[in-house]
Amino acid sequence: MINYQEGVTINFKELTQEDKPVFDAFFKAGYYENSHFTFTNLFMWRKPYNMMWQVENGVLFLKAKWETDEFALQPFGPKEKMQWAIEKWVEYFKTLGKPLIFYGLEKWMADELEKFPSAEFNIVSDVENFDYVYDSQDLINLSGRKFHSKKNHLNNFRKNYPNAHYIPINSDVILQCKLTVNGWYKMRSQDLPDDPFIAAERDAIIEVLNNFDGLALKGGAIMDNNRIIAFTFGEQLNTDTAVIHVEKADPDINGAYTFINQAFVLHEWADMKYINREEDMGIAGLRKAKESYRPVKLIYKYNAEIK
Repeated sequence: MINYQEGVTINFKELTQEDKPVFDAFFKAGYYENSHFTFTNLFMWRKPYNMMWQVENGVLFLKAKWETDEFALQPFGPKEKMQWAIEKWVEYFKTLGKPLIFYGLEKWMADELEKFPSAEFNIVSDVENFDYVYDSQDLINLSGRKFHSKKNHLNNFRKNYPNAHYIPINSDVILQCKLTVNGWYKMRSQDLPDDPFIAAERDAIIEVLNNFDGLALKGGAIMDNNRIIAFTFGEQLNTDTAVIHVEKADPDINGAYTFINQAFVLHEWADMKYINREEDMGIAGLRKAKESYRPVKLIYKYNAEIK
C-alpha cells in the first residue's frame, strides 16, 4: 500500500477545449464502452457538473459536482495502476471530509474496487444509465419483422415530407441548428419551468455547436423546405463503436426522429459495427423508444460508495 503524507492532495484544474489531446490519448489507450468516456461528453457537461481533472503518475483523475454532491469518475490509465489510483482517491476524499462516491463505473473498474484491500465499497448497478448498443446495419436497413413498424414509420415520413433530405452539419448550418434548438427548448421550459436540467441540456448542446470543428465530431441534419427539423451529432467511441451524443427533432413532425436516426448512421457510421445511443435516464418513454430499436447489448454501469 502507498502511504501518503498528510495533506497531500490532487491539484485539480478546470477542463478546457485545449485539453482534448490529453483526454483523447487516455481514452484511445483502452477499450471503453461507457458513452460518457469521450472528451466531448465531459466538455459539454463541464459547467453544470463543475468538471475538474488532473494527471498524476500516468493516471487521469476526474471529479464532478452536481449542486452539493461531489463525486469521482473512474480513473483512466494502465490497469496495473488502478489499485494505486483508488488509494489516491480514498486519501483525497479523506482530506475533504466527504465519503468517496464513484458514478458510472464500467464493470472491470467495479471489480477493481471489490478487490481493493484497504476499504470496502457498496457497489450497485445504475440501471437508469445503462447504455443501449445496436448493430449499425440493423439501424441502417431496418430489415425483418422486428423492424416492420420502424420501416413503415420511415416510409410514411418520406411520403409526407418528400422534400426532406439529410445534410452533414458544417459551419453553414450550425447557426440554423442553434436557432432551432433554442426554439425547441423555449417550448420545453414553458411546459416544465421548474426543471433545471432543461436549461443545462440546452446550454450543453449550444456549447458543442459553438466548438463543433474543434471537437472533431460528425453531425447531420434533416432539412425540409429550408428548415431544420432534426439534427444529431456523435463520434467514434472505441475501435468498433460510434456514440450518438445528441439527437433532437421537431416533436410535431411524426417520423423525424426515425429519419434522422437511420440517415445519420447510413451516411456517417456505416463502417462501425455498433452504435451506442446512450441511456434512458429512467424515463419510461425514452426507454420504450430505445428498446424499440432492438439493442444487441447493454453497457452496464455501476455506482460505488465507500463504507
